[in-house]
Amino acid sequence: MPRVADHDQRRALLARAFQRLLATRGFADVSFARVAAEAGVSVGLIQHYFTDKDALLRFAYEDAVNRMSDRVRVRVRNGEAAGLPFADRLLDTLVELLPLDAERDVEYRVRQGLQAQALHHPGLADVARRAGGDLLGYVRAVVERGKESGDVAPGVDAVLAARAILATVQGLADQVALSGPDAFPARDVLRPVVAAVFTG
Repeated sequence: MPRVADHDQRRALLARAFQRLLATRGFADVSFARVAAEAGVSVGLIQHYFTDKDALLRFAYEDAVNRMSDRVRVRVRNGEAAGLPFADRLLDTLVELLPLDAERDVEYRVRQGLQAQALHHPGLADVARRAGGDLLGYVRAVVERGKESGDVAPGVDAVLAARAILATVQGLADQVALSGPDAFPARDVLRPVVAAVFTG
């Protein structure tokens, strides 16, 4: 009996090949032919799953964002299970957004590369807005829970605090990507930013 192809697995294989190429060669130097060679498949197979480069772009961007979100959810569950204070849970989660190892470095480069394309590509812009909104919503919710527990002062605007924290994370991610993951203790940079909100 012939084996049924796992279409989700093949799409993921192609997306990861695209991501690796984007991370190492840059957006302009990625083609179906290069993705096919990187993935060890034919160009025809890519065209079977993705009608054009834009479709592959969007799927690869969503794949990178979803993997990052999955790790964030695991961190959240682990922090809750361990009974960590809200500030520590948030700090552990924010570290997952930094390019501190090979996997996160590729994801960072993919997000940066495709966010730049999103300025001129409505489909990618939708993915970027959703990913950004999800992260903002998560950090805002942690700040709100901190207000309920007394860890955050009642007058703190949770949305503004969340935006400030995420802006710091983005700038820090850029510095880590340029300087290298061992150039400075990234967690120590984030800790006082979080502590400025979680003052209780």
